[in-house]
Amino acid sequence: MRVVVQRSKEASVTVDGETVGSIKKGFVLLVGVTHEDKEEDAAFLADKIANLRVFEDDAGKMNLSLLDQKGEILSVSQFTLYGDCRKGRRPNFMDAAKPAHAVKIYDAFNRFLEAKGLKVETGEFGAMMDVQLTNDGPVTLILESK
Repeated sequence: MRVVVQRSKEASVTVDGETVGSIKKGFVLLVGVTHEDKEEDAAFLADKIANLRVFEDDAGKMNLSLLDQKGEILSVSQFTLYGDCRKGRRPNFMDAAKPAHAVKIYDAFNRFLEAKGLKVETGEFGAMMDVQLTNDGPVTLILESK
């Protein structure tokens, strides 16, 4: 599993002009799933993300987690995170999981985040989505389960 974490001041996702998810301060997560990923991978990354200390404390140090900040999550499925561009000019998506497997792991990931007490909004799996965010910092990290 691969997740791009973007710290944001606010964010939303729309499908066909309709807002399907929006958050205030927190994380926008672009979530990619590959063939071998299991629910254990989703649980590992959910725990890592919930406790990732990238919010400033009173001294201005990145020392607080999303849980500490009572932040929110906008989780967006993103199979293109497994696009391989090493050859040619057109990405190869062979490493991205098939939709039936990917949605199972993606849904489990979101449930694991919610189980930690986080508000989780999502996009629409498999849809063309417009994602808007105000990146905070900017702070952007790439996390992988393996």
